[in-house]
Amino acid sequence: MKKKTQAIDSQALPPEVRPGQSVELLKQLHILTRDGKLNQDSRRKLKQVYHLFQFIEKLLLELPASDSGPTLADHGAGKSYLGFIIYDLFFKALGRGTIYGIETRSELVASSQALAERLHFERMRFLNVSVAESTQSAELPEQIDVVTALHACDTATDDAIAFGLQKKARYMVLVPCCQAELARALNQNKALNLQRTPLAELWRHPLHAREVGSQLTNVLRCLYLESQGYAVTVTELVGWEHSMKNELILAKYTGQKKRSAAERLQALLKEFGLEAMLKHRYPALDVSPV
Repeated sequence: MKKKTQAIDSQALPPEVRPGQSVELLKQLHILTRDGKLNQDSRRKLKQVYHLFQFIEKLLLELPASDSGPTLADHGAGKSYLGFIIYDLFFKALGRGTIYGIETRSELVASSQALAERLHFERMRFLNVSVAESTQSAELPEQIDVVTALHACDTATDDAIAFGLQKKARYMVLVPCCQAELARALNQNKALNLQRTPLAELWRHPLHAREVGSQLTNVLRCLYLESQGYAVTVTELVGWEHSMKNELILAKYTGQKKRSAAERLQALLKEFGLEAMLKHRYPALDVSPV
């Protein structure tokens, strides 16, 4: 009778729950309710994570085989939705490999550690450090195969890129969020730029400054990655009706550094009056006169 009840319960699960997936995990992440239901907000969140997982799974499958298995660092992990889903759907069955969740909020790190122990996800590690601090952490290996950053806010995406460069990541999977740094910089020199170039009209109004700053930030990130030997693809994560923070940057290391990308990056900084950002935001760039 007990087995029959379990079978009925399994059949009653929402179709979004995949075969073999941990129902307990989805409940603990508050994606499923206690009685196994899925509300609209959770369905939207799960769709985003699943869609991102499809991209990441493909990259993991392309990695060369090794005894220790793949390594993945998830920056700005939060409650580690992404890390747990990737482990549950890929690393668990693989039987090797490690996922590192990097998060500054100690209470989230503690709860993630407790959940991993409860679910026997032995190869998940959680670090209570900033993205920038993680580059110096002895708890992380010297090389990381895949670096992810889902909705890492403002400059945390840039820190994740810096981490990926240092750790010689084979792949980076980035969904930027709340890119405000450039908008602030554009506003600081607004009067001077309005005299210098008509392009400054693009960011004269605060709303436009935010939008232009966000777009320019991601363009510069892509050029920076290309200048450091990565082939870059930019696409949508999910439909715009699900999330406005929707840009997905996929970077694959090829070793072919593009000098033209470095030159264009520098030219854009000069055109927008942002030369001061060159040294601290793009330290690995081979700087040359533009």
